[in-house]
Amino acid sequence: MEADKRYTVLLVDDHALFRNGLKLLLNSHPKFSVSGEAGTGTEMLALLEAAARTPAGLPDIVLLDISMPEMNGIDAAGEALARYPDLRIITLSMYGEEDYYFKMVSQGVKGFLLKNSDITEVYTALETVLDGGSYFSQELLFNLVSNLRSSSPAPDETETDEKGAHEDGTVLSEREKEILLLICKGLTNYEIADMLFISKRTVDKHRANILEKTNCKNTANLVVYAIKNGLVEI
Repeated sequence: MEADKRYTVLLVDDHALFRNGLKLLLNSHPKFSVSGEAGTGTEMLALLEAAARTPAGLPDIVLLDISMPEMNGIDAAGEALARYPDLRIITLSMYGEEDYYFKMVSQGVKGFLLKNSDITEVYTALETVLDGGSYFSQELLFNLVSNLRSSSPAPDETETDEKGAHEDGTVLSEREKEILLLICKGLTNYEIADMLFISKRTVDKHRANILEKTNCKNTANLVVYAIKNGLVEI
């Protein structure tokens, strides 16, 4: 994030009271400013279309509720990212909506937050995504892991073979697994480099190799891959 820049946020939620409270908290932060609000996915798309025609352009990031009337967050995210592939979206979720996560990650959503998250976690999520990373609420990740474990065979039936290959045949080195775990925790490449006492260029290379081996397009896809293959413990 640029030190002297205030980043614009588009709030999308059908509950005006929730939007007003979150807007107040975001506007009180020196790095964020709410540039627009929408109560449905349809309204969001109209705002994005209008913003794209202005000198200021699109908002820096969108906070998007999943459950809304007319057009829900899933369809709205898919449509928005089809039109604006570089748009950064963090989804606001409730418990019990975990089934939607994989689909939305495949669409390009950068993170998920519970709607009852502390505002400090919201700030952290925004900063992480604006820095080029992805952010997943630890509680949501725990629910995802629990759901996958309850619906998957026991570890000794599948998961990995003696060479460490996963069900898709992918073999990651121990260093790549270590870096993947840190990526899942939301660390940037700079932070991973500092933690492992290696150069950022080395981390960049490992990350590129992991993306290629796992056939993932972005960090969010990597998180889902790690969960599905039992590479993260929440």
